[in-house]
Amino acid sequence: MAKTKFFKSKDKKIPLPVFFPDATRGVVKAIDTSDLESTKTPGILVNTYHLYRELGDEVVKKFGGIQRFMNWDGATISDSGGFQVMSIVKANPNSGSVIDKGVIFRESKKRKIIFTPEKSVNFQMNLNCDMVIALDDFTDPNSSYDEAKDSVERTIKWAKRSKDEFLKVCREKKIDKKDRPYILGVVQGGKYQDLRKYCIEKLVEIGFDGFGYGGWPINKQGNFDYETAETMVKYSPKNYLLYGLGIGKPEEIVKCVKLGFDIFDCVLPTRDARHKRLYVYNADSINDIDINSPDFYSFYVPDKEKYYKDDSSVSKACDCLLCRKYSKAYLAHLFRIKDFTALRLATIHNLRFYSILMEKLRRK
Repeated sequence: MAKTKFFKSKDKKIPLPVFFPDATRGVVKAIDTSDLESTKTPGILVNTYHLYRELGDEVVKKFGGIQRFMNWDGATISDSGGFQVMSIVKANPNSGSVIDKGVIFRESKKRKIIFTPEKSVNFQMNLNCDMVIALDDFTDPNSSYDEAKDSVERTIKWAKRSKDEFLKVCREKKIDKKDRPYILGVVQGGKYQDLRKYCIEKLVEIGFDGFGYGGWPINKQGNFDYETAETMVKYSPKNYLLYGLGIGKPEEIVKCVKLGFDIFDCVLPTRDARHKRLYVYNADSINDIDINSPDFYSFYVPDKEKYYKDDSSVSKACDCLLCRKYSKAYLAHLFRIKDFTALRLATIHNLRFYSILMEKLRRK
């Protein structure tokens, strides 16, 4: 079976590849859903663990899912909470522990959350997203071989329980196969390529619609780990969607798409925007952008003194609200006076940079 060229979202078909910015807690920081639509961003990623903890089932069920709650008409993917296994628990053992049953998050001496594969999937199904992700045990990048193998084995066990819960909910809610969200397995194993291959083989036996690049994608030298990306492409079924979880540098996205990856998400464009770091194509128009050039973009930092009187736009190769209506001098002024509008305009710009990038990649 050939790989699909589209991501299905309710009654929409979104061309691949796609980039979904992180709306971790049901919002893309500094902008609203109207702003998001204006950037031609087709979808977002929300975080299951944070929404489970801060919003809960009752509110999600009342609104029939996260899209209606946010008044968002685009696609949605729900991250399983697997990254929090690493960022919260493994990074600080006092904050919890990982056991075969699931993850224990200790929020205080009096409160703890036991987050299981079943809870993760059940809540994701209540979020009513277009893609559900199986809970995984994030392989610590400093793991020994035996430690990495343990995380892979637990990931496989949790994937089976996640898939079983997914099918159970589909039966209970009488969701036809054609109307089901995608369900994705996550490939762990760290730098050990034989473990990555083993993880893929076991996940294929369980059966998923695609695989996510699990774990930390940066090697000890500080470079992107393309070897693991190549392993995933080589051993995954040809019709599986491949998702670069947390992969977001423009040049890494370009290379991963060429390898065979389809979906990406990352906090980079929105976080960088809030820290005065804007992505700018080195081109005189959108038509002139060459993403195959080694230096196809650069960064613009608006608070440098040379921009205080600059009446030019941030980018000639962008049609976002900032570039159409405002000057570098005005943006520099907004950042200097710490007005919230600066964060909004910079975020809109960076997200439009990424949607243009995906448009170019679809035409490659």
